Amino acid sequence: MKVWFAASEAAPLAKSGGLADVVGSLPKALAARGIDVTVVLPKYDAIPDDIVRGAKLLRRFDVSIGWRLQYCGLMETHVDGIRYLLVDNEHYFKRGYLYGYGEEEAERYAFFSFAVLEALVRCQSEELPDILHCHDWQTGLVPLLLRTRYSHVPALRGVRTLFTIHNLGYQGVFSRGKLQDVLGAGDELFSPGGLEFYGDGSCLKAGLRYADKLTTVSPTYAREIQTPEYGEKLDGLLRERAGDLKGILNGIDLTSYDPETDPHLAVRYRDSLSRKRLNKTALQLEFGLPENEGVPLIGIVSRLVRQKGFDLIGEALPGLMAENVQLFVLGAGEPRVEAMLREAVERYSGRMRVWFGFNEGLARRVYAASDLFLMPSLFEPCGLSQLISLRYLSVPVVRETGGLKDTVQAYNEYTGTGNGFSFGPATAHDLLFTVRRALAFYRDEAVWGRIAANGAVRDYGWDSSAREYEELYQGLVREGRGMG
Repeated sequence: MKVWFAASEAAPLAKSGGLADVVGSLPKALAARGIDVTVVLPKYDAIPDDIVRGAKLLRRFDVSIGWRLQYCGLMETHVDGIRYLLVDNEHYFKRGYLYGYGEEEAERYAFFSFAVLEALVRCQSEELPDILHCHDWQTGLVPLLLRTRYSHVPALRGVRTLFTIHNLGYQGVFSRGKLQDVLGAGDELFSPGGLEFYGDGSCLKAGLRYADKLTTVSPTYAREIQTPEYGEKLDGLLRERAGDLKGILNGIDLTSYDPETDPHLAVRYRDSLSRKRLNKTALQLEFGLPENEGVPLIGIVSRLVRQKGFDLIGEALPGLMAENVQLFVLGAGEPRVEAMLREAVERYSGRMRVWFGFNEGLARRVYAASDLFLMPSLFEPCGLSQLISLRYLSVPVVRETGGLKDTVQAYNEYTGTGNGFSFGPATAHDLLFTVRRALAFYRDEAVWGRIAANGAVRDYGWDSSAREYEELYQGLVREGRGMG
C-alpha cells in the first residue's frame, strides 16, 4: 500500500507546533507496518541546510494559479528512512516564518495543493499512491481539487483521500474574491454545500466536505466537534459526516522522547524519581531559582494563547504562588498573555521563570525537571505535551477535554489507579483546587511514586494508532475498488 502525506510542516524539517511532530513520526510507525509512505512538504527556507543539500531535483513543471503560471520544482530526500518530496518555489516558501502572511496564505497553500496534484499527474502508474492523506487547512483544497479540477484525469480516479483535523480552530478562512482568484473558480464552489463560510471561503471546510474520510486526533475531540460548543460553526457539517469521521489518538516518538537517552538532559533516567529530581536542581541552577530538590516545580511548555487556559492560569496565579512551589513557563504567543506572564515574573521573581520563544532542548529539560505539568486547556484536540510529561515521569494536571480526557486519568487514592489529576469546569477555582490536591499527594513520597509509575506503564507510542490508520486505509482502498 502506498500513502502520500500532504502537510504544511513535519519535524525535523520544519516545525511550528504539534502537527509537525505527528507528520514527522506517524509515517515511521506506518512504515514499520509495511506501508510505503511519502511526505510532501513545502521547501521552506527554515529546512536545515544538511537536509536540503541531500535533496535531488526530480522534475520541474509549471503550476497554474488563477491566471498565473508559477514555477515548481519537486525535490526528493530521505529523513529517518522516510521519503520526502519538497515543493520548491522561492516566492512562496523562501521566507523567514512558516506562516503569518495574511491573505497571501491563500495563494501560498493553493499553490502547494495544486503542486501536490500536479506531482501525482506526473507519476508513473506504479508510483501512484492508494491514499492521499491531507492534514489541516493548508491542504484542505487538495480533496476539493482532486474531485473537481482533476476529476478528468483517469490515473487519479483510484486515489482516495483522508483528511485529518488537527485543530478545528484554524480554518484557513479567506475572502471569496481571493479564493476565486487563486483557484480560477467562479461561483460554482461558493455555496453552503461547497467552500462558502459566512460570506467568505474556508479551506478547512473544503477538506471536510470533499475528502472520502475524516479523522481527528482523539476520540473525545471527534465527539466534541460535533457540538456547537466545540464545532467552530462547522458542527452541522461534522454531524452530517459523522459516519465518515473517526477519532484516532496521536502518539509520540518513544525513541526520541526517552529520558534514558535524551542528550538534552543534565541527568538521564528511566524509572527513578531521585535521578529525575537532579534535573530539577540543574534547571534551578541554570535559571537562578533557589536550589531545592524538595520544592515542587510546576512546568508549562505551550503556545501562550487563550486556548491553552492562560486566562485561568492568570486568575489562579496568586493562589497558586501562595503555595510552596516554583513555576517555569516556556512558550510564545499572544502579546497579552506574554505581558501577563512578564508582570507575574516581576511579582514572583524568586520562584517563577518564563522563557519566551521555543527551544527544543530547553523544553525537554523542563519536562524532566517538572514534578507537575500543567495543561488547563479550554479545548485540546489531542495534546502531545501531556504524553511527553508522562514519559518523563512528570505528573500532568489537565482539564477534562479532548485528548487530555482520553489520556490522563485522575488519581484515585482508594484504588491507587490514575496517572494524573484533572478537572472539568473551566474555572480558576477548579484549576487551583486540583493543583492543591496534587500537591497534597506530592508530599507523600510513596503515593507520588505510584502515580508517576502509573503514568509510565501505558505505551503512548504510535503502534496502536498506526494500526487504526492502516485499517482505515484498507477500508478506503476496498471502497475505491468497489466503486470502480
